[in-house]
Amino acid sequence: APCSAVLSSYLLGERLNLLGKLGCMLSLVGSTVMVIHAPEDEEVTTLDEMSSKLKEPGFLAYAAILLAVCFLLIFYLAPRYGQSNILIYLTICSVIGAFSVSSVKGLGIAIKGFFAGRPVLQHPLTWILVITLVASITTQINYLNKSLDIFNTSLVFPIYYVLFTTIVITTSIILFKEWVTMTVVDIIGTVCGFLTIILGVFLLHAFKDVDVSLGNLPEVLQSGQQVPVTRDDKNILIEVDNSSIAPEDKPKVFMIYT
Repeated sequence: APCSAVLSSYLLGERLNLLGKLGCMLSLVGSTVMVIHAPEDEEVTTLDEMSSKLKEPGFLAYAAILLAVCFLLIFYLAPRYGQSNILIYLTICSVIGAFSVSSVKGLGIAIKGFFAGRPVLQHPLTWILVITLVASITTQINYLNKSLDIFNTSLVFPIYYVLFTTIVITTSIILFKEWVTMTVVDIIGTVCGFLTIILGVFLLHAFKDVDVSLGNLPEVLQSGQQVPVTRDDKNILIEVDNSSIAPEDKPKVFMIYT
């Protein structure tokens, strides 16, 4: 995703400043550190074992929190702030991604059992996972397309990547109780990777409108003047569409005398 953001700035003509590229690199480094220090998944080979994992109180509480956050984002925050804040739609996609990844994990076990001759089609969990996967992927595609229609592609994919990776790793740790086998080094590495991701997303999002590059960086540092701000074309169009005519900007009538 960070690589796609850099490529989109060149191939699609979308602007990605120096701080955005630095944010992409930090996000990639943080995600790599989290993956390296993440513990191995617990081996689950049957749908009954997967069902027992999904029914555990810890994961049920975690799933309920994710659903509550998702409903809050979809029904309250998205209609009000989705057009102006890039994190709203992408957080919805990332939170829903926790359910899609868990469903894919379970369906992978079901497919292996099907070829092994097990009666997986009669197991209710198989169809629950199929319905969950279809609903979650449909929701993800919907809000990801909305985000791409509004915001810059070079911003959407890196932020979505780091949010999705963080949610997926957290879900895996809670579902399979991987924190039990994590060492102190792994815990510190995971936390440092997560903080690095936060820093990368902050640089990518907070300074997206600041015109900073390697060419004008020495001038900006020496002059101490305010860095010029450039607005994205998509954001300008949204502001024009949402703008209302002020009372003092009423249509004026011009009379032509002959």
